Amino acid sequence: MKHQAVLFDCDGVLVDSEMITNRVLHRYLNDEGWALSEADCMRIFIGKMVRSETALIEANIGRSIDDDWMAVFYERRNQALREELGAIPDSDLAVNAAHQVFQGNIACASGADLEKVLMQLQKVALQPYFKHVLSGHDCKRNKPFPDVYLKAASALDADISRCIVIEDSITGVTSGASAGAEVWAYCPENAHFSEEQLQLAGAKLCFKSMKDLSRLFLEH
Repeated sequence: MKHQAVLFDCDGVLVDSEMITNRVLHRYLNDEGWALSEADCMRIFIGKMVRSETALIEANIGRSIDDDWMAVFYERRNQALREELGAIPDSDLAVNAAHQVFQGNIACASGADLEKVLMQLQKVALQPYFKHVLSGHDCKRNKPFPDVYLKAASALDADISRCIVIEDSITGVTSGASAGAEVWAYCPENAHFSEEQLQLAGAKLCFKSMKDLSRLFLEH
Protein backbone atom coordinates (compact mmCIF):
# COMPACT_ATOMS: atom_id res chain seq x y z
CA MET A 1 0.00 0.00 0.00
CA LYS A 2 1.32 3.43 -0.94
CA HIS A 3 0.16 5.09 2.29
CA GLN A 4 0.82 3.99 5.87
CA ALA A 5 -1.38 6.24 7.98
CA VAL A 6 -4.05 8.95 8.05
CA LEU A 7 -3.73 12.14 10.10
CA PHE A 8 -6.98 14.02 10.68
CA ASP A 9 -7.44 17.64 11.66
CA CYS A 10 -10.29 18.10 14.16
CA ASP A 11 -12.19 21.41 13.93
CA GLY A 12 -14.16 21.66 10.70
CA VAL A 13 -13.14 18.14 9.67
CA LEU A 14 -14.47 15.88 12.43
CA VAL A 15 -16.53 18.30 14.53
CA ASP A 16 -18.73 21.22 13.53
CA SER A 17 -17.16 23.59 16.02
CA GLU A 18 -15.97 26.59 14.08
CA MET A 19 -19.19 28.65 14.07
CA ILE A 20 -19.66 28.03 17.80
CA THR A 21 -16.11 29.03 18.68
CA ASN A 22 -16.29 32.06 16.39
CA ARG A 23 -19.53 33.28 17.95
CA VAL A 24 -18.01 33.10 21.45
CA LEU A 25 -14.82 34.84 20.33
CA HIS A 26 -16.76 37.51 18.43
CA ARG A 27 -18.86 38.37 21.49
CA TYR A 28 -15.81 38.42 23.76
CA LEU A 29 -13.86 40.73 21.45
CA ASN A 30 -16.84 43.06 21.05
CA ASP A 31 -17.30 43.17 24.82
CA GLU A 32 -13.62 44.09 25.09
CA GLY A 33 -14.03 47.00 22.67
CA TRP A 34 -13.15 45.56 19.24
CA ALA A 35 -16.25 46.27 17.12
CA LEU A 36 -15.68 43.76 14.33
CA SER A 37 -18.35 41.73 12.56
CA GLU A 38 -18.87 38.00 13.04
CA ALA A 39 -17.85 37.45 9.41
CA ASP A 40 -14.61 39.41 9.87
CA CYS A 41 -13.89 37.50 13.07
CA MET A 42 -14.22 34.22 11.17
CA ARG A 43 -12.02 35.48 8.32
CA ILE A 44 -9.25 36.58 10.69
CA PHE A 45 -9.19 33.62 13.07
CA ILE A 46 -10.35 30.51 11.18
CA GLY A 47 -7.74 27.77 11.24
CA LYS A 48 -5.55 29.69 13.69
CA MET A 49 -4.82 29.74 17.41
CA VAL A 50 -6.37 32.81 19.01
CA ARG A 51 -3.11 33.29 20.93
CA SER A 52 -1.21 33.57 17.63
CA GLU A 53 -3.10 36.82 16.95
CA THR A 54 -2.26 38.39 20.32
CA ALA A 55 -0.69 41.52 18.82
CA LEU A 56 -3.73 42.15 16.60
CA ILE A 57 -6.15 41.68 19.49
CA GLU A 58 -4.15 43.96 21.76
CA ALA A 59 -3.98 46.66 19.08
CA ASN A 60 -7.76 46.61 18.72
CA ILE A 61 -8.83 46.41 22.36
CA GLY A 62 -6.20 48.85 23.55
CA ARG A 63 -4.60 46.74 26.26
CA SER A 64 -2.47 43.66 26.71
CA ILE A 65 -3.95 40.21 27.11
CA ASP A 66 -2.54 37.47 29.30
CA ASP A 67 -3.23 33.90 30.39
CA ASP A 68 -6.18 35.04 32.50
CA TRP A 69 -7.75 36.69 29.43
CA MET A 70 -7.27 33.50 27.44
CA ALA A 71 -8.67 31.40 30.32
CA VAL A 72 -11.93 33.37 30.21
CA PHE A 73 -12.19 32.75 26.47
CA TYR A 74 -11.44 29.02 26.87
CA GLU A 75 -14.04 28.66 29.62
CA ARG A 76 -16.76 30.37 27.58
CA ARG A 77 -15.81 28.48 24.43
CA ASN A 78 -15.71 25.06 26.10
CA GLN A 79 -19.07 25.62 27.79
CA ALA A 80 -20.69 26.48 24.44
CA LEU A 81 -19.06 23.47 22.78
CA ARG A 82 -20.20 21.10 25.54
CA GLU A 83 -23.76 22.35 25.05
CA GLU A 84 -23.95 22.63 21.26
CA LEU A 85 -21.23 20.63 19.49
CA GLY A 86 -22.10 18.05 16.86
CA ALA A 87 -20.06 15.95 14.46
CA ILE A 88 -19.46 16.89 10.84
CA PRO A 89 -22.05 14.82 8.94
CA ASP A 90 -20.79 11.29 8.27
CA SER A 91 -17.39 11.94 9.83
CA ASP A 92 -17.87 8.69 11.73
CA LEU A 93 -18.09 6.82 8.40
CA ALA A 94 -14.84 8.38 7.19
CA VAL A 95 -12.97 7.73 10.44
CA ASN A 96 -14.24 4.15 10.60
CA ALA A 97 -13.19 3.55 6.97
CA ALA A 98 -9.71 4.96 7.64
CA HIS A 99 -9.41 2.86 10.80
CA GLN A 100 -10.40 -0.25 8.85
CA VAL A 101 -8.22 0.30 5.77
CA PHE A 102 -5.12 1.44 7.68
CA GLN A 103 -5.52 -1.13 10.47
CA GLY A 104 -5.98 1.47 13.19
CA ASN A 105 -2.96 3.53 12.19
CA ILE A 106 -4.73 6.90 12.38
CA ALA A 107 -4.20 10.00 14.52
CA CYS A 108 -5.86 13.33 15.15
CA ALA A 109 -3.45 16.28 14.90
CA SER A 110 -5.10 19.60 15.74
CA GLY A 111 -3.92 23.17 16.08
CA ALA A 112 -6.27 23.61 19.06
CA ASP A 113 -5.41 23.01 22.72
CA LEU A 114 -5.46 19.36 23.75
CA GLU A 115 -8.21 19.76 26.36
CA LYS A 116 -10.57 21.08 23.70
CA VAL A 117 -9.64 18.44 21.14
CA LEU A 118 -10.17 15.55 23.57
CA MET A 119 -13.43 16.99 24.87
CA GLN A 120 -14.77 17.35 21.34
CA LEU A 121 -13.74 13.89 20.19
CA GLN A 122 -15.27 12.36 23.31
CA LYS A 123 -18.52 14.29 22.81
CA VAL A 124 -19.00 12.93 19.28
CA ALA A 125 -17.72 9.43 20.24
CA LEU A 126 -14.73 9.45 17.87
CA GLN A 127 -11.82 9.39 20.31
CA PRO A 128 -11.60 5.56 20.59
CA TYR A 129 -10.72 5.29 16.90
CA PHE A 130 -7.49 7.27 17.22
CA LYS A 131 -4.22 5.71 18.28
CA HIS A 132 -2.90 9.19 19.14
CA VAL A 133 -4.42 12.65 19.63
CA LEU A 134 -1.97 15.56 19.39
CA SER A 135 -2.12 19.33 19.77
CA GLY A 136 -0.02 21.96 18.05
CA HIS A 137 0.05 23.78 21.40
CA ASP A 138 2.45 21.09 22.57
CA CYS A 139 4.86 21.67 19.69
CA LYS A 140 7.48 24.38 19.32
CA ARG A 141 5.46 25.84 16.45
CA ASN A 142 1.80 25.39 15.63
CA LYS A 143 0.10 25.24 12.24
CA PRO A 144 0.81 26.47 9.54
CA PHE A 145 4.21 25.04 10.47
CA PRO A 146 4.60 21.27 9.95
CA ASP A 147 5.54 20.31 13.52
CA VAL A 148 2.30 18.69 14.72
CA TYR A 149 1.98 16.52 11.61
CA LEU A 150 5.61 15.45 11.81
CA LYS A 151 5.04 14.55 15.47
CA ALA A 152 1.87 12.60 14.61
CA ALA A 153 3.60 10.60 11.88
CA SER A 154 6.45 9.79 14.26
CA ALA A 155 3.97 8.68 16.95
CA LEU A 156 2.44 6.25 14.45
CA ASP A 157 5.90 5.09 13.30
CA ALA A 158 4.99 6.21 9.79
CA ASP A 159 6.94 8.01 7.10
CA ILE A 160 5.31 11.44 6.73
CA SER A 161 5.63 11.16 2.93
CA ARG A 162 3.39 8.11 3.14
CA CYS A 163 0.73 9.79 5.30
CA ILE A 164 -2.57 11.27 4.16
CA VAL A 165 -3.55 14.47 5.96
CA ILE A 166 -7.23 15.49 6.06
CA GLU A 167 -7.68 19.25 6.39
CA ASP A 168 -10.19 22.02 5.65
CA SER A 169 -8.31 25.32 5.99
CA ILE A 170 -5.43 27.05 4.23
CA THR A 171 -3.50 27.08 7.51
CA GLY A 172 -3.98 23.34 7.95
CA VAL A 173 -3.31 22.40 4.33
CA THR A 174 -0.10 24.45 4.45
CA SER A 175 0.93 22.59 7.61
CA GLY A 176 0.35 19.16 6.12
CA ALA A 177 1.92 19.95 2.77
CA SER A 178 5.00 21.55 4.31
CA ALA A 179 5.44 18.44 6.46
CA GLY A 180 5.64 16.40 3.27
CA ALA A 181 2.33 14.57 3.57
CA GLU A 182 -0.28 14.09 0.85
CA VAL A 183 -3.12 16.47 1.78
CA TRP A 184 -6.78 15.83 0.97
CA ALA A 185 -8.97 18.84 1.62
CA TYR A 186 -12.59 18.83 2.78
CA CYS A 187 -14.42 21.46 0.74
CA PRO A 188 -18.21 21.16 1.23
CA GLU A 189 -20.84 23.54 -0.09
CA ASN A 190 -20.48 26.95 1.60
CA ALA A 191 -16.90 26.15 2.65
CA HIS A 192 -14.77 28.99 3.98
CA PHE A 193 -12.14 28.32 1.30
CA SER A 194 -12.48 27.42 -2.38
CA GLU A 195 -11.01 24.30 -3.97
CA GLU A 196 -8.60 26.55 -5.86
CA GLN A 197 -7.37 28.19 -2.64
CA LEU A 198 -6.89 24.82 -0.94
CA GLN A 199 -5.07 23.36 -3.94
CA LEU A 200 -2.80 26.42 -4.15
CA ALA A 201 -1.96 25.85 -0.46
CA GLY A 202 -0.88 22.30 -1.30
CA ALA A 203 -3.93 20.02 -1.33
CA LYS A 204 -3.60 17.15 -3.81
CA LEU A 205 -7.35 16.66 -4.04
CA CYS A 206 -10.57 18.10 -2.64
CA PHE A 207 -13.72 16.24 -1.64
CA LYS A 208 -17.23 17.50 -0.92
CA SER A 209 -18.51 15.19 1.82
CA MET A 210 -17.36 12.70 4.42
CA LYS A 211 -19.21 9.99 2.49
CA ASP A 212 -16.94 10.82 -0.44
CA LEU A 213 -13.91 10.56 1.85
CA SER A 214 -15.10 7.21 3.15
CA ARG A 215 -15.33 5.93 -0.42
CA LEU A 216 -11.84 7.25 -1.19
CA PHE A 217 -10.44 5.28 1.72
CA LEU A 218 -12.30 2.09 0.87
CA GLU A 219 -11.14 2.33 -2.77
CA HIS A 220 -7.55 2.91 -1.60
